[in-house]
Amino acid sequence: MEVARVQSLAHGGLHDLPAHFIRPTHERPENSKAIEGVTVPVISLSQPRDVLVQEISAASRDWGFFLIKDHGTSPALIKLVQEVGQEFFGLPQEEKEKYANDPSEGKFEGYGTKMIKNTDQKLEWVDYYFHLMSPPSKVNHEVWPKNPPAYREVTEEYNKEILRITDEILSLLSEGLNLDKDVLKSHLGADEIEVEMKINMYPPCPQPDLALGVEPHTDMSALTILFPNEVSGLQVWKDGNWVAVDYYPDALYIHIGDQIQVLSNGKYNSVLHRSLVNKERTRMSWAVFCVPPGDAVIGPLPELLDDENPAKFQTKTFAEYRHRKINKLPQ
Repeated sequence: MEVARVQSLAHGGLHDLPAHFIRPTHERPENSKAIEGVTVPVISLSQPRDVLVQEISAASRDWGFFLIKDHGTSPALIKLVQEVGQEFFGLPQEEKEKYANDPSEGKFEGYGTKMIKNTDQKLEWVDYYFHLMSPPSKVNHEVWPKNPPAYREVTEEYNKEILRITDEILSLLSEGLNLDKDVLKSHLGADEIEVEMKINMYPPCPQPDLALGVEPHTDMSALTILFPNEVSGLQVWKDGNWVAVDYYPDALYIHIGDQIQVLSNGKYNSVLHRSLVNKERTRMSWAVFCVPPGDAVIGPLPELLDDENPAKFQTKTFAEYRHRKINKLPQ
């Protein structure tokens, strides 16, 4: 099936946004401006352990989102990850199409663009590349880009950093619940936690006040670890308002996902967020989703429940949860 790629539309000299990208009035950025003067938490991982636990726990409770600095991942590596992603999206269209996915056939990994399922659906102004990075038993390197040639080496090196940071954040979150540091990781599948890379490419949009790069949503992951290029656009929902997330060089952006919210019985919050687009510049982001294996059973941790704190969420396998969320069924 031939798919109209957003990048191709943008490069075709559009002056008016196609109707299927125009959001309903109440969703448009022009009618839901972000508040100014409010900044998201930025947390240095170089602080003493007790301070870290306190700050990350508070940010996860109050925001469901925070930035980390002094995280030990080389800025040079982050730059390389950006470069190989940018190089892929700079390839001729026919080269990119060799990696096209087909979600309708259950082929989710590869190069993609969201397609219309019904006449009322509005599309997001984004193309993407999606594939697993871990665990090794589930990685299919055939769906990774062969061009640029450095893509695999750079991405595998970044995966090592993601695994290290994921362990650290999960440990800190566990301690913030007054639990052993390994509790959250063990309930999420331990070494079978899946790590998924999604490179989002938001080309210049002729009418950015009418469109969204990604519509408001929470991530079905346990954690999402993201970094963008220097073009802003990410917004998070806080106290009834959208808050713009400024670009912070070399920081990693941490989203608390739905699975951590469930395991913590709502003590930590899965952050509602969206992405805006730019009229003149291309925005890109590199999102890594850390999710449990499909057969992992996720529910509120028994240690956090008592008569005064009953379970707020149902217990179910992650596969069931994912199916229901993708198909927008009640959880």
